[in-house]
Amino acid sequence: MIINKTSKLLLLFAVTIFLGSCGEYNRILKSTDRDLKYTYAKKYFEEKKYSRSTALLEELVSFFKGTAQAEESLYLLGQSYYNSKDYLSSTQIFSTYYNTYPKGEYAEPSLYYAAYGMYLDSPDPQLDQSKTYKAISEFQRYIELYPQTERADQAKSYLFELQEKLAYKELLNAKLYLRLGNYMGNNYESSVITSREALKDYPFSKYAEDFQMLILRARYELAENSYQEVKPMRYRAVIDEYYNYKNSYPQGKFMKEADKYFNEAQQIVDKLPAS
Repeated sequence: MIINKTSKLLLLFAVTIFLGSCGEYNRILKSTDRDLKYTYAKKYFEEKKYSRSTALLEELVSFFKGTAQAEESLYLLGQSYYNSKDYLSSTQIFSTYYNTYPKGEYAEPSLYYAAYGMYLDSPDPQLDQSKTYKAISEFQRYIELYPQTERADQAKSYLFELQEKLAYKELLNAKLYLRLGNYMGNNYESSVITSREALKDYPFSKYAEDFQMLILRARYELAENSYQEVKPMRYRAVIDEYYNYKNSYPQGKFMKEADKYFNEAQQIVDKLPAS
């Protein structure tokens, strides 16, 4: 019985505090005193009540343009959205801050968080990667402008991760071309071209060996599926690509498969009449 009374008292106390808090917030929302609203916006931000600080700051930032509070209020609004996990809105606010105040007090973190929001908004590799390219561009700009900051190493890490995503997308494209084969054109050659371009664009990618092997596979499949008169030339291309792969990855994970293509191609080439 005592426990029940205590629980009811605690519940009543909590409800009273909650209603009092809501009442205070509603009064602040209705107030015409902007300085008071700003004081409470910062108070709610410190208390991690980000939905409340966001609501107040959204109203205040337009009024504060050209005033001493302009920079801080805009940055706090970006942080409020960021901490609410509304990364799309936070990116827009941080970008607005940086473009408006490139030399401002909060320029460095604003550029970083704008890039980070774009990083979080980067889609799966199978989808359009326009947002990924934009995030990479913003991280590159951050690293160039702020190479010595504590966030620079993390920015580099995110940048490399995004580049790997683009490399993986190219890997998927190259594999698709290989599967399509001679369907409606020479897709084997498209697989080779895509792989070569990816190796130029992402030479340090973890997928570099995969691209090199795809080139060899595509050359082999093209030779296998060619007219008799062009087979010799194309099997020689297989041998050339085999050595490219072997020289780059002498202990490569695809070495057994590569040896198979080489042996078959070499046997065919050895049977050709001397030119």
